[in-house]
Amino acid sequence: MMILLVGDVQGCAAPLQRLLDQSGFSASRDRLVLLGDLVNRGPDSLGVLQMVARLGGAARCLLGNHDLHLLAVAHGARRLSRKDTFEPILRSPQAAQWLDWLRQQPLALMESGWLCVHAGVVPQWDCAQTLALAAEVQQVLRSEALGAFLHQMYADEPEHWDESLSGVARTRFVVNALTRIRFCNAQGRLDFKTKEGRDAAPAGYQPWFEVTGRKTAGQPIAFGHWSTLGLLNQPTLLGLDTGCVWGGHLSAMRVDEGRRELIQVECSAGKRIP
Repeated sequence: MMILLVGDVQGCAAPLQRLLDQSGFSASRDRLVLLGDLVNRGPDSLGVLQMVARLGGAARCLLGNHDLHLLAVAHGARRLSRKDTFEPILRSPQAAQWLDWLRQQPLALMESGWLCVHAGVVPQWDCAQTLALAAEVQQVLRSEALGAFLHQMYADEPEHWDESLSGVARTRFVVNALTRIRFCNAQGRLDFKTKEGRDAAPAGYQPWFEVTGRKTAGQPIAFGHWSTLGLLNQPTLLGLDTGCVWGGHLSAMRVDEGRRELIQVECSAGKRIP
């Protein structure tokens, strides 16, 4: 069985299909893990969801910040912006089904020994706590509280993790960490302003995976979200957002049976909005 971990697709359905074809992926035999941001900015977000649906149980998907943005727009918590390209999903006769499917997806999962998240984790969390906190958020997203939470989700506070956090503040921090983190400090304080590569760290901050004392050190982690970081291929770290939607590549790593095989396809000449 082949297991592929795939970086941010962001509405690029054609490159995703080429990647599956190039790898020889079979839904009857293999498994695909999409590391979040299935939709938005690319030319065919609806096509991505349709493709994933056809794969059935062979595909596992994480929620990324753009996927949550789609849910927020659908619930009136955010306005559709000129950069958003998921309007065909909202106009689709099956819109309710697509949105319900999306809200069922997790924010973290384990696959073949890899902790899979969209963006990263704060240094205070170990693997078990990361999965437990992600499950807390998933309960909210699947509940009748979804709409109310989405209206309160967009804020940069709390700025750092505290075990005593509760309610919306706790859920919001977990979402921000798992779907937006790039840089943080040793105390788990998050920086959301800097979106450049790892050398652009603000004073006192580091890429989340370089913080000394990180409790997930040694735990294999695969993530996406950070296109300006580019491919990160280390023994226990896989950064797989290689900017397909920005004209880069769609990247996947094969991780079954202890193997490491990088598979990449170039972005098609689709719609790209800076």
